[in-house]
Amino acid sequence: MNLREAMTRYRTLVVEGPEGLSRTGLLGELGRNGFVIRHASGALPHVDPTQPFRELLAGPGRIAVDGGIIHELVYGPLRHGRSRVTWIQALDFAEAVAERDGALLHVVEPCTADPFLPVEPGRPAGGTRALGAVGAAGLDEAVDEEAADAGAAFDRAFRTLEQHAPVVRVHPMDPAGQVRAPGPARRRAQRAWHGTQLTVG
Repeated sequence: MNLREAMTRYRTLVVEGPEGLSRTGLLGELGRNGFVIRHASGALPHVDPTQPFRELLAGPGRIAVDGGIIHELVYGPLRHGRSRVTWIQALDFAEAVAERDGALLHVVEPCTADPFLPVEPGRPAGGTRALGAVGAAGLDEAVDEEAADAGAAFDRAFRTLEQHAPVVRVHPMDPAGQVRAPGPARRRAQRAWHGTQLTVG
């Protein structure tokens, strides 16, 4: 499924992805197609950090939420040793999205010569993970360890949440609504990735 199909099928979309992959273009495209864009404001509450995001789902009409729950699941442990969001809370939120005829949008780096093709589950979805696997082969500079770990953690998180809410993998878009193709260094890394084996712990 691609973004156009997701906009037709669902009336609630939550946009999430690794740092470095802009969500601005995607949110703009959703806004142009009748979705009300909602953002959580302020720091996450200590008692129930998912509450602001659940409140964003309230109300009628088509809603697109600029996410942060999966971001906390990924970067909390990487940077602070723990996540303020528990898996039970994240799964409950995913179920709330599904109950509102919704899906989670997993923003990934294009890994194909044709950036308009949908991303298939099970393939190297994010440029972060692919680049981390390649190492120095043809790269202008190495991808840092946190980025590689984050890419793999996002993949694991979405695979788990997919049991409770639909997940659609989409590419970043520029403000004009065009899908962003990977830059030259990324394309070299993606070509080098093929034929290598990735182990995600």
